[in-house]
Amino acid sequence: MSNDEKRERATPPREWRRIPNGIKVRHRLEGYDGTIDGLTEIVQGLGRNPDGRTQYRVDVGQPERRLAAEGDLLFIASSDGLVMIDKANSEYRGYVTEQLRGIFADDRFVVGA
Repeated sequence: MSNDEKRERATPPREWRRIPNGIKVRHRLEGYDGTIDGLTEIVQGLGRNPDGRTQYRVDVGQPERRLAAEGDLLFIASSDGLVMIDKANSEYRGYVTEQLRGIFADDRFVVGA
């Protein structure tokens, strides 16, 4: 593998934007709810984020964390349509919601309890 190929593999695609920590999510297939708690390069299974090398850590309650690829996650929104984010005011939630809705389809947003 050439140095250029190695560099391309190590560099995430420019259009990929990381989901911020604190965002409330639901796993599409397994149905659990949790909060984004960072990225890990120690991946399980076949799913990867668009960078090709990471998965999200999802906090599902102390001390448990699960790993999930971006494509497996839904964003939990409140009844006003803003994504739920730990310890965030409505102004910041509105900003992040706008950013996420510019990237992801409407079916990726679900109203949570």
